[in-house]
Amino acid sequence: MPQNVRNASRLRLRPALLAGAVLAALAALPAAAQEAAPERTGHDHGVTDLDAIRVHANPIHRTAEDLARPVAVLAGERLDEAKANSIGETVSRLPGVQSSFFGAGVGRPIIRGMEGARVQVLSDGLAAGDVSTVSVDHAVSIEPFLANQIEVLKGPATLLYGNGAIGGAVNVVDGRIPEAATARPLEGRAELRAGSVNDERTGMLRLDGTSASGRFVFHIDALHRETGDIDIPGYAESAALRGEHGHDDHDDHDDHEEAGHEDARGRLPNSFVRTDSGALGLSWIGDRGFIGIGQSLFNTRYGVPGHVHVEDDHGHDDHDDHGDDADHDDGGVHVVMDQRRSEIRGGVDDIGPFQSLRVKLAHTDYTHTEYEGTEVGTVFDNTTVEGRLELVHGSLGGWEGAFGAQWSQRDFAAVGAEAFVPDSDSRDAGVFWIGERDFGPANLELGLRHDRNSIDIAADAGPSRDFDTTSLSLATRWNLNPEMHLSFGLDRAQRSPTAEELYSNGMHVATQSHEFGDAGLDVETANRAEVGLHWHRGPLRLEASLYHVRYDDFIHLADTGIVDGGLPVRAWHQADARFSGGEVEAEWTFIDNGSGAWTLRAFGDVVRGKLAGHGTRTVDISVPHGGHSHDYSAQLPLSGNLPRLAPSRVGGDLRWTSDHWRAGIGAVRYASQDDVAEFEEATPGYTLVHANLAWHMDTASGNAVELFVNGNNLLDKEARAHTSFLKDLAPLAGRGVSAGVRVLF
Repeated sequence: MPQNVRNASRLRLRPALLAGAVLAALAALPAAAQEAAPERTGHDHGVTDLDAIRVHANPIHRTAEDLARPVAVLAGERLDEAKANSIGETVSRLPGVQSSFFGAGVGRPIIRGMEGARVQVLSDGLAAGDVSTVSVDHAVSIEPFLANQIEVLKGPATLLYGNGAIGGAVNVVDGRIPEAATARPLEGRAELRAGSVNDERTGMLRLDGTSASGRFVFHIDALHRETGDIDIPGYAESAALRGEHGHDDHDDHDDHEEAGHEDARGRLPNSFVRTDSGALGLSWIGDRGFIGIGQSLFNTRYGVPGHVHVEDDHGHDDHDDHGDDADHDDGGVHVVMDQRRSEIRGGVDDIGPFQSLRVKLAHTDYTHTEYEGTEVGTVFDNTTVEGRLELVHGSLGGWEGAFGAQWSQRDFAAVGAEAFVPDSDSRDAGVFWIGERDFGPANLELGLRHDRNSIDIAADAGPSRDFDTTSLSLATRWNLNPEMHLSFGLDRAQRSPTAEELYSNGMHVATQSHEFGDAGLDVETANRAEVGLHWHRGPLRLEASLYHVRYDDFIHLADTGIVDGGLPVRAWHQADARFSGGEVEAEWTFIDNGSGAWTLRAFGDVVRGKLAGHGTRTVDISVPHGGHSHDYSAQLPLSGNLPRLAPSRVGGDLRWTSDHWRAGIGAVRYASQDDVAEFEEATPGYTLVHANLAWHMDTASGNAVELFVNGNNLLDKEARAHTSFLKDLAPLAGRGVSAGVRVLF
């Protein structure tokens, strides 16, 4: 067995042990907390105004409503109801935000049509340190169940987070390194849940405590999740693909679980997930600051449905079992990911003319192993070191703001017959300033950032590259009256190409294609204009925004129309592009009396992306085949629709909350996507209905117990994500109900 797998197995948290710890917490910790703090008589179990929560992703202490740039926040009860197995799925019901899909184990956020290397996923302001941007089958190494709040920065966030945030950022605030003493000597939460759609079993425990002196604060968390293959409404393969293979959708099988992938029905083969996560943190808290250290691990193992070795003539997974891990080891493709992370954070307040200084440093060791049955296919190793400094200043010439510096180093290696990206060493360094000033009813925000990026590879793999990028931003919020404000934003953001876009060369098994980079790619530049409206009056709230982005030299993966060995050939190239879109959200609490509060919410979003050039660009492509190659000449379009663009949506929900109960029911309609690129097929629309019910009880000691039931895709509709490379091989999960208990103390 490979060393990394032995290490992962040794440190993986055993389900029975974690479940026992959680049950012990449910039984004992509330009583202990009562003894420690008998004076507490209530428990704040919900967040009623998400706009009033401080946004940690911004160094200047501001709420979502205070900022001129668009930000969405999930916290409290709303976050509890939204939490899912992946970050992408957790935030996917926010306006302008959807999720990628590569099986149940992989879901990355898509913000206004942008994904991958354009959307930065952060852990308390630092990059996750994974390789989720290298390939669409790589998961994000952050566990949403352990989050305190999740912040979504829409539009370019390059000023704050540099090269990988030109399309936005998602910041997961988990508090693993405490920055202040806890309100009680010991507090935390525990949760157990089970789900029907995939036989889910999840247990989570979190503890935070402060020493008697008030100077030392600790944090402990642990999570274990097990799921089987997901249930689906119909066949795994789409009707179009089954038609190509000569299968009749009306055929009946006595046991669909005995069939191959092309005949799989009712359950998606090889879509299991096993996840373990845990962390320890300890901080010393002073009168004017803190310093803390933390250690965390994230280990997950998940199947990749519809993903088999290309030597299979039909490209299907012939494995037919859906049981335990041993069954999954016998066939199909699965991934074992293991990440170890060490962090140091510190801060000092009130240092001369500066309000605060914050320093963050993280070292991450990451290994991602792709198995084909029991054989190791490809191993990805990624070691990153990242540092960040934020110095917040008071009024300087009337401007309040923050200076910042960020530095990162990434050493990436891929080993295996199917490693399509060469080893690389990447270095990034950036400095920035953001500031704001009030001019009567208007608030003006300015920002400037410059980055230097370098990518070094072996001489025989291509030329090493260096890039300089500069980003500028101007945003203003104009308060027309206490109930309404307008916001305007102008940005110029730049992104340098990634190693995958520059140097990919060969078969990419995850997408079942041949993928080729272009070592001559240049920096892409986005110029964005946005206007927004926020209005509230009593129980009514309305938010809307319109935006337009002009990309110069937009980098994207284009289908060439060439098929080699049964697999499509795709190439990275650049062309000017235009993105236009809008979002709207309305909320109305139409009843608020003794029966509880009844709130109706509706939202919609749309984005269009098109290439803005003319004609085509000719590229020469050489597909390697052992000792020889197949040479082609391809015409890449400079105009037309961009591929795999998120469809427009409308949705809504009705919520009811009372002293002890809350419930909700809602639906999201995903429109059909027929604005497709050349060689791309349209995707039908679908409607997903969800509901939730929870009973909450506060104890006299200030603790709380909550029982909950959540339902998803309640109409059991077949749903295929247009943004997914697997849309014809793997639909989203069918009807599912999850239930559980959580304790807060």
